[in-house]
Amino acid sequence: MPLLPLLTILLGLLVVYVPTFSDLFHGIWKTDQQAHGPIVFAVALWFFYYKAKLLINSNIPVIPAPKLGWPILILGCAFYALGRSQSLYIFEVGSLVMVLLGLTLLFFGVAVAKHFWFAFFFMCFMVPLPPSVIDIITQPMKMAVSYASEHLLYRMDYPVARNGVIIYIGQYQLLVADACAGLNSLFTLEALGLLYMNVMRHESPLRNALLAILIIPISFASNVTRVIVLALITFYWGDEAGQGFVHEFSGMFLFMTALMLIIGVDSLLRYLTGKFENRTPTVVNV
Repeated sequence: MPLLPLLTILLGLLVVYVPTFSDLFHGIWKTDQQAHGPIVFAVALWFFYYKAKLLINSNIPVIPAPKLGWPILILGCAFYALGRSQSLYIFEVGSLVMVLLGLTLLFFGVAVAKHFWFAFFFMCFMVPLPPSVIDIITQPMKMAVSYASEHLLYRMDYPVARNGVIIYIGQYQLLVADACAGLNSLFTLEALGLLYMNVMRHESPLRNALLAILIIPISFASNVTRVIVLALITFYWGDEAGQGFVHEFSGMFLFMTALMLIIGVDSLLRYLTGKFENRTPTVVNV
């Protein structure tokens, strides 16, 4: 593709979507519920770059598909206009995926779009969901994390009690907030887990499906670990120790724990699938 049209398209995308992302960075992406958005956006940009480098050395044919690209591009522009005018982020931000897909089909064709399929799918994780949907999903997750954290602390002989999503330990009380048990961590870990599988290029569909499903309990276990660590820090060193830097660092601790669990589960699945493949009888034609 000539450089001038490519730069023109890039400039047009910047003019249209920079205000959108400026609103996101100064708005909902600063909240606990949508804090995963910037992480997913940054990783998505890197992954597009990563796949573009692979494309240069590949033999993928470039056959423009305007009959498929134009409808998707026009539909994406319509979603953007609707979302921008009505302040509906789910349409405004989601339209970027459709616009990029439409442009890819329009100028490069179906084969190139298939090469970038995971990048387009990955970007869907940054699309903000409506607050009503977030509240419906987050509340049961917070209750489950609170329940598990209370019972584990009780098993460890700590003076602990619970009222809803408030945990009482000693003379202190901790509110299990959205950041400790919400869609933020689940979406981020699911996105990063899927990215890990794609970069590692696992060939077994069963193994990929199992790992993708197991990321949900891994996220839950990581959140419970974070709450217990914060509760113990507060119990031994007080409220001030459990807040501020330690509280923020616990978020990094959560993702480190989850990443180690994902790698550990992946290694276990690799071992089990290897055992299964070795035990599969070979059919010999006589």
